[in-house]
Amino acid sequence: MTDTSHSFGHLPFLTFALVLSYMAVAMPLAVIPPFVTSWPGYGNGIAGIAVGCAFVSTILTRTLAGGFADRKGGRSAMRLGLVLYMAASGICLLSALDLFARGASLGLLIVGRLLLGVGESYTLVGMHGWGIGLTGPKGAGKVLTWTGAAMYGAFAFGGPLGLGLYHLAGFSTLMGVCVVLPLIGLAIVQRVPAAPILQGERESFWPVLGIIRPYGSVVALQGVGFAVLGAFLSVYFLAEHWRFGSLGLTCFGLAFVAGRLFGGHLPERLGGIKVAMLSLSIEATGQGFIAFSPSPVLALVGAVLTGAGCSLIYPSMGVEVVKRVPASIRATALGGFAAFQDLSYAVSGPVAGALSDHLGYESIFLMGMICALLGLCLVIMMHRRDRPVSGQAIES
Repeated sequence: MTDTSHSFGHLPFLTFALVLSYMAVAMPLAVIPPFVTSWPGYGNGIAGIAVGCAFVSTILTRTLAGGFADRKGGRSAMRLGLVLYMAASGICLLSALDLFARGASLGLLIVGRLLLGVGESYTLVGMHGWGIGLTGPKGAGKVLTWTGAAMYGAFAFGGPLGLGLYHLAGFSTLMGVCVVLPLIGLAIVQRVPAAPILQGERESFWPVLGIIRPYGSVVALQGVGFAVLGAFLSVYFLAEHWRFGSLGLTCFGLAFVAGRLFGGHLPERLGGIKVAMLSLSIEATGQGFIAFSPSPVLALVGAVLTGAGCSLIYPSMGVEVVKRVPASIRATALGGFAAFQDLSYAVSGPVAGALSDHLGYESIFLMGMICALLGLCLVIMMHRRDRPVSGQAIES
């Protein structure tokens, strides 16, 4: 009991470090579209590519990061990710210094965003492996919950802070801050000991993919709503001449974190499938509020509902994944599982940018609502599939 409580005692350090370092992801997210579209001739489609390319590189490196964490430990993976965050933010800083032609500046921005995605992959998978390695499999739900609370807590404060800093001091100052924050996070995690590296057979990723695919697909469909809200809600408010657009991510993030703090125990208590069913219904409602809102107040209500709905879907599905894979490949499985969410973000940015250019901003939030409803249908199918198994277990 003492060892377990001591292991859980390290989670606040990992969580706080992740909050600070993830600000390097959250602060530029809502700033990239207005920054890119401020260049003559560059529209929302290019802005969407600049946003989404980071998630492409994350997808391509999730399993690499997971394998690295399984072999070398989550501590090494997370520390490497934080270093990559700093390097990526530095490259994005160069794109804003007017030292290069516009096309070269865009190229630097995309290179920095791609490297940021690699850093995110190693940082997040590293924290999963490190945290669960310290707490044991029974702590998986808590680690996933705290990880998500850290990420979206960063979005809650990082979104408006990033926009405010951008308007006050410019993109280069913003990216300079994003270089420093992961360095502080790196200093904090130095206090946390390494977790034991588990021995065991390292299976190929492809059999693991078959296990995680249905749960990852739900997370991918859920992620569309967040992706379009995070990247385009502030621009949508500007287009409608509404005030308080920077509060959208705050409303989303606070609702998300509140859901994790007050409902984080529900996936393990009620089962991930049941919690995901309710959560996806709430998310779809929130996206509908934004899509059809006649006023900024109702749009912000939609952001709150979207945050509350998205809050527990990732840990709900993640707990189901942890139950179904061997401990020796847990980080690899969670890395592949998280890649489904990254795929959602990568595709959603460019698609949403193109849709908004042709059909208006309302269409992208309607897309988020439809995807949440498709995720709900998939979870209902899982529930029906698992019911006979549950019934047999009760009878036995």
